[in-house]
Amino acid sequence: MCESGGALGGKAAGVNEFGGLEVWRGGVNTWECDEMGHMNVRFYVARAMEGLIAFGAAIGLEGAFRASADATLIVRDHHIRFLREARAGAPLYMTAGLIEIGESQARVLQLLIHAGSGELAASFQTLITHATTRDGRPFPWSDRTRSLAEGVMMQIPDRAAPRSLGLGATAGDASLARADALGLIALSAGAFGAQDCDVFGRVRPELFIGRVSDGVPSLAAAFGGRGAGAERPERVGGAVLEYRLAYHAWPRAGDRFAVRSGLAGFDDRAQRVVHWILDPASGEPWVTSEAVAIALDLDARKIIPISDETKARLATHVTPGLGL
Repeated sequence: MCESGGALGGKAAGVNEFGGLEVWRGGVNTWECDEMGHMNVRFYVARAMEGLIAFGAAIGLEGAFRASADATLIVRDHHIRFLREARAGAPLYMTAGLIEIGESQARVLQLLIHAGSGELAASFQTLITHATTRDGRPFPWSDRTRSLAEGVMMQIPDRAAPRSLGLGATAGDASLARADALGLIALSAGAFGAQDCDVFGRVRPELFIGRVSDGVPSLAAAFGGRGAGAERPERVGGAVLEYRLAYHAWPRAGDRFAVRSGLAGFDDRAQRVVHWILDPASGEPWVTSEAVAIALDLDARKIIPISDETKARLATHVTPGLGL
């Protein structure tokens, strides 16, 4: 496990029970919170990407995200656990370390922590590739990076490990034609602009999860609302407990997207929902993802169990075999 301490410096910044290098520190802005009263998922991913820049510097890749760089870190996969709500004004910081490193890939653990209580707000397992900036071609880590990596290895806290969503290979069958054949729900659609892209011209990762989030009200309506039976609270919303995103290709400004979604399954408390973010021009996937979502009592801030009545309704919407 990493020594306590921080890539950003400062003695207090490194004090936490999880270890790792501190790679980001800040708080939650009111404008980053959505209708559920907590920070929207896109800003969690935005912070993880900021933290990745600092972590890259710690393993000898200072400047890897500058426009002039020859090599960078490209995210291939995100596994995220949302563990404790972050609401407006909450102070947060992030630590990071390596779980494993291969020839040109590595898996980074990033932990977003509530500064006041020390509790985990979220965890990220971020699969990265060391690649050329122009064409995204993978190439091996330098000896210097491998040497530095030995000092930033980190263990996964039990609470941050995958729970309902695994890290195995994706099905690889996502396409617009298959979405049509399965009758998947049209969640959202649009185009990416220059403001959505990084310095290399690729759409930033937080934009994908953000486009899905924008369409979630349509999903709730398609599944018949967030009813909770006779004990339904006065104010009901939704939240995500776990998320996995596999990045297949990187759109650029002017490229279009269409999000198609379906219900993969459910249990007594949560639904598993699959989202395919597709390129309408080619029919191929930009990103495939799967999320574990719950109904949330917005006043008590507690999970609402799925009633038998709601289960019967959801059963009619399940698409067998659907996955990312």
